[in-house]
Amino acid sequence: MGISLAVGQRTLNNPKQIRLVSNNYTSSFGLVSKFLKSRRQGLSKETIKFYNGYLNRAVGLISFNIKADTIANFLSKLQCGNGGKHAYFRALRAFYSWFYSRKSGYNLNPQDNPMLLVDAPRVEKRLMPSVTEQQVTDLINSANTLRDKCVISLLADSGMRLTELANIKVTDIDWETCTIKIWGKGNKQRKAPFTEGTAILLKTLIAENGTSANIWGINKFGIQKLLKRLREGTGISCNPHSFRRGFACNLHRKGLSTLDIMHLGGWSDLSMVLRYTKSITFEDCLEHYKRVIN
Repeated sequence: MGISLAVGQRTLNNPKQIRLVSNNYTSSFGLVSKFLKSRRQGLSKETIKFYNGYLNRAVGLISFNIKADTIANFLSKLQCGNGGKHAYFRALRAFYSWFYSRKSGYNLNPQDNPMLLVDAPRVEKRLMPSVTEQQVTDLINSANTLRDKCVISLLADSGMRLTELANIKVTDIDWETCTIKIWGKGNKQRKAPFTEGTAILLKTLIAENGTSANIWGINKFGIQKLLKRLREGTGISCNPHSFRRGFACNLHRKGLSTLDIMHLGGWSDLSMVLRYTKSITFEDCLEHYKRVIN
């Protein structure tokens, strides 16, 4: 005779579900673990870390019988900004999309997914800073070491993400085409471009330091620290993402299409490129405005 267990308005007859629900605290971590394992093949380590962190902090919401109101109430009471709330929302949405799909193996009805009834927290749409070409020049002139100058120049040329930059090896560099083979977001391999000026800096740095595995001699946290020092010394907002936004904006000003920029910067779709280059429209209009009224 089968055993069933009522959960909310739903009755579970699957023995696996019954075992999980009977020990909800342990099973919730187990469900998160199973979700993460299902994602490992197609996502970067940073994305896995994102899901792991947010889902384990919200593990009380990982359940077969969770209500949409419970999730919405949790999000509304979080002691963080809407950006943080939206991060929790994205992690929970990804989990429950998997949980209520065939991939999870639990044969749940996708229409019962509680996240379908949870509104995403509103996030302020700010114009994020991007590094201009003049600011890149100023930063390079302010840098004290060849390594720091090289980091700035390469970030500006390529729009690389921090992890991509930190993991560059000498063998990844193609001097003939001025490109670097990197593993991008989602474990996708791509090539990032750089200019002749950066090539000179890179060759000089490698000649001085040798062909060690890490051409910088520091990890990604060290790179963050050197950019922080430069920001404090110059007042220029420089972090890997401001360089990445600057990469998109500066190329767009020079006439490259958003599709070209998308492929050169390793974005998977045009939405982020359009978001980054949106600020150009206002800046260009402001210049026109100043010329008209003066």
